[in-house]
Amino acid sequence: MIRDSEFLLSGPFAQAALTSFFFMAGLNCFILLPLYVHRLGGTEGEIGIVQGAYSAIGILCQPVVGLWLDRVGRRAFMILGVVLLVVASACFIVTQSLPLLALLRALQGIGFSTFFVANYVHVVGLVPVERRGWALGIYGLSGFLGTALAPIAGEIVVNNLGFRWLFLLAVLLSSVAALLVARTRGIQPPDMGAGPGLEMFRDGLEDVLRLHMALAFFFGLGTGAMFTFMPTFGESLGVRSVALYYTAYAVAAMLVRVAGGNLIDVRGRRATIIPSMFIQASSVAILAILASLVRPHMAVPIVPFLILAGLLAGGGHGFLYPALSALLMDVTPERRRGGAVGIFSGVMLVGQTLGSMIFGYVAHAFGYAVMWGVVTFLLSAGFLLSQRLRERRAASAPVAG
Repeated sequence: MIRDSEFLLSGPFAQAALTSFFFMAGLNCFILLPLYVHRLGGTEGEIGIVQGAYSAIGILCQPVVGLWLDRVGRRAFMILGVVLLVVASACFIVTQSLPLLALLRALQGIGFSTFFVANYVHVVGLVPVERRGWALGIYGLSGFLGTALAPIAGEIVVNNLGFRWLFLLAVLLSSVAALLVARTRGIQPPDMGAGPGLEMFRDGLEDVLRLHMALAFFFGLGTGAMFTFMPTFGESLGVRSVALYYTAYAVAAMLVRVAGGNLIDVRGRRATIIPSMFIQASSVAILAILASLVRPHMAVPIVPFLILAGLLAGGGHGFLYPALSALLMDVTPERRRGGAVGIFSGVMLVGQTLGSMIFGYVAHAFGYAVMWGVVTFLLSAGFLLSQRLRERRAASAPVAG
């Protein structure tokens, strides 16, 4: 068996993770886009529309990509994804129209959907079953590293050079990802057999009703709200920089995966999913308390609480996503994994879209205290629902709820 260090640092797994890092770093430059929309005169509702367009298109795109992945070929979808990200990011440099910004975010959503599903299924095929939870968690570190570094670098660029240079940085980072995709070897070739039929669509609809899909929805709901409105929420509290929230989020996620990633395989999926759902709800509860009690003129150290919220949210995310993903792979036959990954991601994007669009109008109409309070309530409902989860390991067995 290949040693862990060799597996992580060399070969196709390492290259897939490096490609993911540059792709996600380029994409995460747009975490600061709400501030740009705000400076153009956009409201929280319009911010939600612009950012939500990214997730909304993925709801339709990712399940379709999953169903056609093996027939068209993983390489084709990976190339399409990086090209769309490069082109859309470049177009941000030359437009300030809010409708066009929403359209470009939608193009980025298509790019993310095609790249993510193809690269993720490629990685799943590289890892042994008995190390699946650990390996998927480690792979996810590449994206979190981009999440940790992109906002900090982005704020430095924006404060000193402006948003156009931020968009140029995104173009450069995503171009590196495109180069790495072009150099990737060992990707499974397309199987030009019959396309997805009614049976696959019926199986996909049944998958949507599974309990782990519902948990993916709640998870997406929380991350959609947090990642969309944290910049403007911090601004409403008089915080000049919220980059440390995202850094704390990413660092916590990376630490739990490095230090405790084996728990997903050793203790089981359920044992890590349930407490992670509770921790996610607790992190948003901190934001709700801040929004209710703190005002810009008050001499209260806000940033430490934002860092604490980021650490909790990131720690929960660090376990929750790979555990849910591993559970999904456990109960899905190999022939259906591409479609299952697409549907799983699509369901999570439904949550992210609602978190971006609906909560923008809630914040605009009732304030951030009400908005974060509602998100806390919904994530708490997800935590209670997670306790009904039952673990199933054999992919040949019926798909579990």
